[in-house]
Amino acid sequence: MRHQLGRSWFVELIGQAGVLANLVLFAVVVTSAQQTSALRFSVKPIALPGANGLVMLDYIAYDNLNRRLWVPAGNIGSVDVIDGVTDHIERVDGFSVAQVELSGKLRPVGPSSVAIGAGAIYVGNRADSKICVIDGRTLELRDCIAFAPPSAGMAAAPDGLMYIPATRELWATSGAPPIGIPSADSSIRIFSASQPTRPTPSGKISLPGSAEGYALDNTHGRFYTNIEETGQTVAIDVRKHAIVSTWRSCNGPSGVAADRKRGFVFVACSDHVIVLDPAHDGRVTGSIATGSGVDNIDYDNETGLLYAAAADAAQLTVARVGDDGKPALFALIETVKGARSVIVGSSGSAYLIDPIGGRILKVEPK
Repeated sequence: MRHQLGRSWFVELIGQAGVLANLVLFAVVVTSAQQTSALRFSVKPIALPGANGLVMLDYIAYDNLNRRLWVPAGNIGSVDVIDGVTDHIERVDGFSVAQVELSGKLRPVGPSSVAIGAGAIYVGNRADSKICVIDGRTLELRDCIAFAPPSAGMAAAPDGLMYIPATRELWATSGAPPIGIPSADSSIRIFSASQPTRPTPSGKISLPGSAEGYALDNTHGRFYTNIEETGQTVAIDVRKHAIVSTWRSCNGPSGVAADRKRGFVFVACSDHVIVLDPAHDGRVTGSIATGSGVDNIDYDNETGLLYAAAADAAQLTVARVGDDGKPALFALIETVKGARSVIVGSSGSAYLIDPIGGRILKVEPK
């Protein structure tokens, strides 16, 4: 979902010491000699417009070309667009919101997923089971297309969205596996985006279960996703639309990230992240503890740094991944309970969702 990233602030700050102030807090950098030093970071809360407590947040996407963070706010029925430089927020309204029973309680759901296309932004909505298009330049809400009948519920509604540049396609999964709602159709739905503002159904890829998390390695033409029910991770050829590898990863895998230079695949497990090596039959080359509550993770291909935010542990783990596929702790940053799903931005920023606080946490060097 991201274009080429700027240089990471973690790299620029190696070796600098300091005491953290304001909101957060504390980071540890582990050197090759296993000595530690404190680095200075700030964690800035960015309140979402209209938020009054909990905001249903799931997927976010960063457009590095235009330096914008896209945030679907489900129960508010909007998509907030945060300027990566000024933090100014523009809002795109007009999305449906509906009450859905989750864990025995009625809860409002709405737009929940987003993908950055070629001049168009795609938003999946669980309320009406539609995918809507936003003009990436004007932020105008354009047409919406039906993904599934709303009466089919969340099991058939769009979950994750990913734009595939190599084939000019939009791929979409369904269901909500982490909260016990398996996909009604165990597949990836494919939409042609040759006309960016008019995606059209063009096929699907059958899966052995419900997809959870995703990552794209456009260099090698591979799409990766986890299979919730079986604890596996699959590799899909983006041009052949076919599964080419299946590996055992862990029970209840969630987020995925990919190293497009060295080919490694990172899979988030409940309290750690493992590294798979596709060149050696998906062998696990290493892992790093993150604390419990990990969801979507991210990887900076320019710096070789892996990012994982743990909601229960209230911390952001940053690890440097060596050429042997072994991650080593680089920084540990205190966040808040419930903050998860990190994505790397530009100019040294990283973003986490904080659904309980109805906000985004922006991590920057001080």
